[in-house]
Amino acid sequence: MKPQGEITRGTTNPNRLRRVDRWIAWWCEDALAAAGEPLVVDLGYGATPITAVELRARLARVRPDVRVVGLEIDPARVAAAQPAADPPGLTFARGGFELAGLRPVVVRACNVLRQYDESAVAAAWTTMTANLAPGGWLIEGTCDELGRLGSWAALPAGSATPVSLTLAAKLATLESPATFAERLPKALIHRNVPGEPVYDLLQAFDEAWRHAAPLAVFGPRQRWLDAVSRLRAAGWPVLDGPARWRLGEVTLPWPAAPPAS
Repeated sequence: MKPQGEITRGTTNPNRLRRVDRWIAWWCEDALAAAGEPLVVDLGYGATPITAVELRARLARVRPDVRVVGLEIDPARVAAAQPAADPPGLTFARGGFELAGLRPVVVRACNVLRQYDESAVAAAWTTMTANLAPGGWLIEGTCDELGRLGSWAALPAGSATPVSLTLAAKLATLESPATFAERLPKALIHRNVPGEPVYDLLQAFDEAWRHAAPLAVFGPRQRWLDAVSRLRAAGWPVLDGPARWRLGEVTLPWPAAPPAS
C-alpha cells in the first residue's frame, strides 16, 4: 500500500507533545480500555522517534499492553528509528494517512497537517478516520517547538468533522489566550478573522483573561481558572471542568457555531 502524504520537516523535541499525550490518556481512556487490541499510531513522528517512545510510556499507564506504531513516509526516518523499537509494544513502519493498513484505536497526528495547504485537511481527516477501529479517535493538531502552547481537534471513527477543540498551554509562559491563534489546527488557523466562530472564541477568551488580571498576583493558574470560568459564564459550552483547567487545558465543541445565548 503506497503511503499517502508528503514528507514534512520532521522537527521534534523531547516532551514536545506531553500536553496532548496527557489529554489523550484522559479523553481516549475508555476507548483504549475497551479495545480488544489497544493499537495506537503516532503519525509523522519526525526526524527522531522520541515522541513515539514517550506516547507509549504515557499510554501504558492507562493500558499496560498498549501497542504504539510510529509511521513515517520517509524510509530513512523509519530506518533511523529502529534502534528505539521495543516490539511488540513499540514498532516503526512506513505509512501515511492510509495508516499502512492498520486499524488503530487512536491516531495522534501532530504538526503534520500544519505543513499542508488548508484544502488538503478534509481529505486527510476522512482517510484517517475511515481507517480507525470502531469507537476510535483521531487527535490532530499543532504545538510550538517546546510544547508550551498547542491545540488539537478530536474526530471520532468514520467522521470528517471534529467534535472538539482543545487549547493547552504552560501557564507560566502564557501571555494571553490570543497567542493560541499562532498554533491553531490547520483547519482553523486561517479562519481567525472577524465573522468566524474561532475568532469570536479567542476574542471572548482574551477578554475573560483581561478581566481575570487581578488574580495574577496569586499565580497564572488562578488567573487561568478564573478566565475559563468567565468564558463558560459568557455562554461558551466548555466540555471539561476545573480538574482539566488546572492543567492549563480547556476543551470546547468544535467552533462551528456561536456560543449559546
